[in-house]
Amino acid sequence: MLVFASEAHRLHNPTEPHLFAGVAQPPRENVERADVIREAVQSVVTQDIREPAPIDVGLLAQVHQLPYLEFLRTAHANWCALVGNDGTGEAMPFVRPMLGSPFTTSEHVLAQMGRYSNDADPILAGTWEAVNAGAACAASAAAAVLSGTAEAAYALVRPPGHHAGPETYGGYCYLNNTAIAAQLVSDAGGRVATLDVDTHAGNGTQAVFWERSDVMSVSLHVDPAVEYPYFQGHAHERGAGAGEGFNQNFPMAKGTDWSGYKPVLDAACDAVTEFGAEVVIVALGVDTAVEDGVLALSGDDYRRLGARLARIGRPTVLVQEGGYDLSVLGRNVAAVLEGFEAV
Repeated sequence: MLVFASEAHRLHNPTEPHLFAGVAQPPRENVERADVIREAVQSVVTQDIREPAPIDVGLLAQVHQLPYLEFLRTAHANWCALVGNDGTGEAMPFVRPMLGSPFTTSEHVLAQMGRYSNDADPILAGTWEAVNAGAACAASAAAAVLSGTAEAAYALVRPPGHHAGPETYGGYCYLNNTAIAAQLVSDAGGRVATLDVDTHAGNGTQAVFWERSDVMSVSLHVDPAVEYPYFQGHAHERGAGAGEGFNQNFPMAKGTDWSGYKPVLDAACDAVTEFGAEVVIVALGVDTAVEDGVLALSGDDYRRLGARLARIGRPTVLVQEGGYDLSVLGRNVAAVLEGFEAV
């Protein structure tokens, strides 16, 4: 399996505490995540980890709206100029449009942060470069599979991407790496499905492909009635217009372990097969681990997960998404790759 990674992820390393359960804690999405994954993955892959090719902004613009991309590129510099920051600060959204009546789009950077965010994620001086490198890893992995260079490829990216919508960032996500990989395959004429196995619904990916029939988006996750992202990921959401029926969500109860997870995984994989996908893009979140506190997978469950993904029998791109407990993160990702390769 080919692996793509970039050290540019280090340019996005938030340090300002966030509130979790009412307690101020260091950010869970940090550079250590990629470090522990990389160390574990290097022990199970036989080839050198590759640097990605630069990403084409035209590909980004097929997934995200151009004004949003320009905002991401310029937001931190504009914020620094406004508040007099020396460039080291973390720009945070704090005001959003009021629902219930029309609002006027503003060019003011503070208004733009509220307009384009749906969470409380910071933008740093290096965020744009870091997220571009992550998108490039996903695109390079997809290109390698498309060209026949590899039957499977893994993109070790951070920040993750599946909560980023066409013009929104949130859930630690800024560019939707999974959707970008799928778009590259679709552009080449391939019939492609995204399969999101992160604990949380791939609401950004769903939004990107909501009205499209060329990409099937499938997500299995904890019930959004009780967990992030709350507003999307429910079973009745199946797409609209040309995309009706090409979006499927498989919500599960909080605390589901492998015995309950496996039949849902089987159903999600069957949906991908029935669609006739020629390439599968897996949004590989391993925050399903019991240590992450929402679902309850552990140990060999991750090898079983990798093997089931492989049994779909299609060229596959695996794009890293969530997973935050550093004590198990690396070994769980490595176990998925081992299980996939063993089939």
